[in-house]
Amino acid sequence: MSFCVFRGGEIYQDHFEPGIYACSKCGYELFSSRSKYAHSSPWPAFTETLHEDSISKYLERPGAFKVSCGKCGNGLGHEFINDGPKRGQSRF
Repeated sequence: MSFCVFRGGEIYQDHFEPGIYACSKCGYELFSSRSKYAHSSPWPAFTETLHEDSISKYLERPGAFKVSCGKCGNGLGHEFINDGPKRGQSRF
């Protein structure tokens, strides 16, 4: 996983096969397919990380954290607070 394009370039947006999503740079496990859900953004959406240290993050603006791989620091996008499929869940 890493950055993707808005024009149909994201191959994992509609991919719902069971498995683990890993960092494209170092291979560290980030998310499980069990936490993946359909969302209107062009990126795959997850409700939680696989491990407590799968990601590192810092507050970029109110309601959004900048997210990186917890092992190598590869940029992964954002965590949006209270934007998950259920009330109170984040969307990664």
